[in-house]
Amino acid sequence: MALAGAVAAAALLPVAYLLVRAGGGGWSALADTLFLDRTARLLVRSLALAAAVSVASAAIGIALAWLTVRCDLPGRRVWRVVAALPLAVPSYVAAFAFVSNVPTLTGFLPTFAVLTLLSYPYVFLPVAAVLERVDPAMEEAARSLGDGPATAFRRVTLRQVRPAAATGSLLVCLYVLSDFGAVSILRFDSFTRVIYQSYQSSFDRRPAAILGCLLLVFTLGILVAEARTRGRARYYGGSRGAQRRPPLVPLGRWRWVALALPVAVAALALIVPLATTLRWLAESVRADVDMARVGRAGGGTVTASVLGAVVTAVAAVPVALLAARSRSRVAAFIERSAFVGHALPGIVVALSLVFFTVRFMNPLYQRLPVLVFAYVVLFLPLAVSSIYGSALQAPPALDEVARSLGKRPGEVFRTVTAPLLAPGVAAGTALVFLTCLKELPATLLLGPVGFETLATRVWSATQAGAFGDAALPALLLVAVGVVPTWALTRRGRTTVS
Repeated sequence: MALAGAVAAAALLPVAYLLVRAGGGGWSALADTLFLDRTARLLVRSLALAAAVSVASAAIGIALAWLTVRCDLPGRRVWRVVAALPLAVPSYVAAFAFVSNVPTLTGFLPTFAVLTLLSYPYVFLPVAAVLERVDPAMEEAARSLGDGPATAFRRVTLRQVRPAAATGSLLVCLYVLSDFGAVSILRFDSFTRVIYQSYQSSFDRRPAAILGCLLLVFTLGILVAEARTRGRARYYGGSRGAQRRPPLVPLGRWRWVALALPVAVAALALIVPLATTLRWLAESVRADVDMARVGRAGGGTVTASVLGAVVTAVAAVPVALLAARSRSRVAAFIERSAFVGHALPGIVVALSLVFFTVRFMNPLYQRLPVLVFAYVVLFLPLAVSSIYGSALQAPPALDEVARSLGKRPGEVFRTVTAPLLAPGVAAGTALVFLTCLKELPATLLLGPVGFETLATRVWSATQAGAFGDAALPALLLVAVGVVPTWALTRRGRTTVS
């Protein structure tokens, strides 16, 4: 409980900054920002985008998971890996790819399409993991009682994947609310773009902080709604059922029709960005590319992302265990607190840490530990969600049996709990690593002097219109991200719930 509480307190640090900055001008300053027509429109636009992308991602993620795990889809194992690969494509790379092909793509619909194509794996991965490990005896029992395939799927299978789908959809929603790259490139006014513009255009940071607080209020509402959707269900699978794979559903003559979905998604989410990036590279083949600078950016990317992923996974373990094994209000508060930072724009989290380090820990200002801490605050929910799914499948009774045999708490965790959590920890570490690779605003503001990553290199080149200079870092960024994504899906044991 104490460790989980400390992690939650750290995750709430940016909230404390927002409250201090937002309340510094009194009620008049709050009213001047909150009661503008532009603020109301901004709120509606941001929430509409988040809701639309979440629903579309859930539909695509569940459909692809069902086709690639439970159906005899042609090449289903290959398509399962391909379906997860959009996680490796940064939103700003995909947005630039589409805009460079069709410059008129701006506004809601293009932003919705790009974010959906890149966000659905947050639903696909956990649902696929649950479908692979679901106990087939429950479906067989439903069929034996007279339910048809469709009814058994609705009454049994969907109930079992609901926690994973709900949590994945929550991550999609929070990701959309905090995305900066795609909305900026496609010129869609969301909270993140307007907050960034406010920070850039004025020395007064208070209006941006007030908008951040408004975003926080609605984030908490989303978290409460997700908690009610998930409910208090616990799904502990029996050992025999967990060892037997569910049978594949024959698609018959619809096999090739069903194949159209993964093909279309892969073409839009992967082929278009990669083909466009390769075109950038071909057009700049005669340019003098600074390979040493690109190499340094690659080294910085790997260093920061590995540190961020490992520290975040370690911090997420006590929070996930507490959330899975306790129904107290304190446990629920700690779990939800861990999700708050993920909904805040990276620019807000970064500036809050700049404020804190300058005021109280000046020697750490613009040092790598502060950047790693920002990654923890921003991406803790990814690791918590992953480990939470594994913790649900680790009944507390096993720990009690081990203690009754004389094992100490440390031994129990090492020999009993840790092996059961391992799939979720591995999945969480991979997901956080992938996300750290793509993080842009926090890396721009908190990176040490002279420190550059592939993400910041891509951004600086594309902002200057030098698409050719951005091509090689963009390809390397995607290539580095593909490795953990492939490993994540290849294992087939990922549990993100």
